[in-house]
Amino acid sequence: MIDPMNVYRFDLNGYFILRGALTEAEVLDLNRGIDAIPEMDPGEWYGYVHSHSFDKKNGVNLQQIYEAGPAFEKLIDHPAWHDYMLKFAGGQDSFDQAHGPMFIDEAFASLRGVGESIGMHSGGDCWSKRNQYRFRNGHFMAMQVNVLIALTDIGPGDGGTTIIPASHKQNIKHPLMSEFAMSGDQKSGDGMPEAIEVFMKAGDALIFTDTICHGSAKRTRVEGQRRIIVYRYGPSWGMFRHGYRPSPELLDRLTPQQRKIVWPHEVLSRTPNRLQLPVESPIL
Repeated sequence: MIDPMNVYRFDLNGYFILRGALTEAEVLDLNRGIDAIPEMDPGEWYGYVHSHSFDKKNGVNLQQIYEAGPAFEKLIDHPAWHDYMLKFAGGQDSFDQAHGPMFIDEAFASLRGVGESIGMHSGGDCWSKRNQYRFRNGHFMAMQVNVLIALTDIGPGDGGTTIIPASHKQNIKHPLMSEFAMSGDQKSGDGMPEAIEVFMKAGDALIFTDTICHGSAKRTRVEGQRRIIVYRYGPSWGMFRHGYRPSPELLDRLTPQQRKIVWPHEVLSRTPNRLQLPVESPIL
């Protein structure tokens, strides 16, 4: 399932696009699943799906979206990108594999309407350890790899993802980064030198290392929403960014392979076998 040219593009540019990664039926099921989620204020829960927003001008993120039903569960190890994620973020042929194949540390649907966007962030000069990119001894060591799936067509005016190709390897901060970066003021990638806007059809998947400098254009189209889903894969020993945990009901439904990706962590029993005696303070 791996195209060597896509592996080359990922290392060279930090991203590639899987055209038609999902079928029309899969896209329809996912959109129906999102339609079934009521409109929520930030911080509210619908079952185990959480409404979260960095800023009202960024749109709404429906976190833990794989809790929303079977259509979303299928994405956990979808064959269109599963083997790529194992190669880029997984722990094959390393000690990491003892914990599990890999881990999804964030899974959300992003819904944006007119005027909404997110500013540029990340880049190879970024000191965040969470999204470092390395290639050593013939192996990828990407700490966070994103699968961004379009559920609607994304063309001019739709607020597409903006990226700076190859910026996952940059050593110098973009000289104009502060004019386009995420901040308290609404920013976007519109007009940023060297940035490109990625156009996609519903069902396409953008695969990119989170290290690459990325954000979005501002949506100018009045009708409809820009709908995407993002699953973020990393090493099996990672942990959730926002403190989420998979629900027991979800873990019961998933296949063994999916459970290892959603929750590779072993939780040891802490039933005491011996009585713990109080420790006396030393006499000084």
